[in-house]
Amino acid sequence: MTPDSHDDEQRLRELGYRQELARRMGGFSNFAISLAIICILSGGITSFHVGFNSAGGASLGLGWPLVGLFSLCVAATMAQVASAFPTAGGLYHWGSLLGGRACGWVTAWFNLAGLVTVLAAINTGTYDFATAAFGWTPAPDSASMTRVVAVSAMTLSQALLNHHGIRWTTRLTDFSGWLILAVSTVMTAALLVATPHWEWSRLWTFTNFSGLPEGAPVFPRQESLPWLFCLGFLLPAYTLTGFDASAHTSEETREAACNVPRGIVRSVAVSAGFGWVMIVALLLAMPDLKGGAAKGFEIVPWILRSALGERVAQALLVGVVTAQYLCGLAALTSASRMTYAFARDDGLPGSAWLKSVDPTTQSPSAAVWTSALASVALVVMLRYETIAAVCAVFLYLSYVLPVAAGAWAHGRTWTRFGPFQLGSAFRPLAVLAVLGCLFLLVIGVQPPNQQALPILVGSTALLVAVWFGLERRRFKGPPGGRLS
Repeated sequence: MTPDSHDDEQRLRELGYRQELARRMGGFSNFAISLAIICILSGGITSFHVGFNSAGGASLGLGWPLVGLFSLCVAATMAQVASAFPTAGGLYHWGSLLGGRACGWVTAWFNLAGLVTVLAAINTGTYDFATAAFGWTPAPDSASMTRVVAVSAMTLSQALLNHHGIRWTTRLTDFSGWLILAVSTVMTAALLVATPHWEWSRLWTFTNFSGLPEGAPVFPRQESLPWLFCLGFLLPAYTLTGFDASAHTSEETREAACNVPRGIVRSVAVSAGFGWVMIVALLLAMPDLKGGAAKGFEIVPWILRSALGERVAQALLVGVVTAQYLCGLAALTSASRMTYAFARDDGLPGSAWLKSVDPTTQSPSAAVWTSALASVALVVMLRYETIAAVCAVFLYLSYVLPVAAGAWAHGRTWTRFGPFQLGSAFRPLAVLAVLGCLFLLVIGVQPPNQQALPILVGSTALLVAVWFGLERRRFKGPPGGRLS
């Protein structure tokens, strides 16, 4: 055992847990798993039409950087908390220590729901994008069933890889990190070179593309450009999620108090920067803006083929779909670690089974398969855009609840910090993160994602009823850790 691993296990014992998972991830691997889940080649590509079909180019050129800064603000505040409490429970554990059992329990359910939902969104988006990219058209009478079967097979194959432990998962997510950077760089460079005239004004020009494509509009026809611009925030908000994976793999990361916060912040910064340059290149290369809006979900393959030709576009699309599949693999890793951590504190039905760790692979296999099956169930019930909106709302709620609790406890009950600190900037950034999340909640339940509103309200009401009716007396929360 190295001195660093001894320090990691010592800090874990101070937080009330013993080392059960294999601690094999270094700093790059921790960064790569969040980068793989954020995956600008997944959300940034599959939801490109959500941004563009709102207020046109301005939603991409101006809206993405705005939300990117907000996400970086959330990530930085989360990183400070993660540095102090590097456990697999991540946000749930933070919420419990800083805000009490109720805060931790609600955070856990929102985070778990968000992680399972984001896995469903990633794999559904991958299937839809692959069919559009490669011209696969299932028979109309069996299209829905074909989709469910394909997404289920994809999810279960990711579960099989996770079942065999963090070693294989780490290798694949490391590869995914390099693949994302390579494909997005090559795609961006190729598009910029192939575009004869860069019409920069597209980046700040507002155009009302609501009501398109006709017959299946991304957003219903409306006249308010400022409101459409806000609705376009859903593209970067959905894309720039999943960076809590660095926290969920804390107990599998060496020098976790340093490497986990770095992984959180760097994954968001790199994804926001690379992602913006990539979508700007797609916007500049678009042959015709209104024609692009009419393509809907098929807009990115259309842009690539129009600008680069069939052979180059096909090669890039293969890289994009591969990265999207690995994105789902990393998302399942994160969801299963959250399931394991919550079950370890008896927070879930069947906790005794869900917290079991395979002695051979040191993987929480029961949590892996349960998370995968729950994700498949969501695919049957909801459309892709609604799944994406719901997961963004759930995840950001789970991000800001412990951050808000930390802002209240900072300097009062919480005075023992980790190596990563924001100092006096923590509180104002935490307030900004909370306000931004509340606004995201509002835009995330607007038509055509109005189905997300009863899901959110119903889930919140159910959580309140269960907490006061049962869990307030039964749930003990995580072991106490030192805050001062």
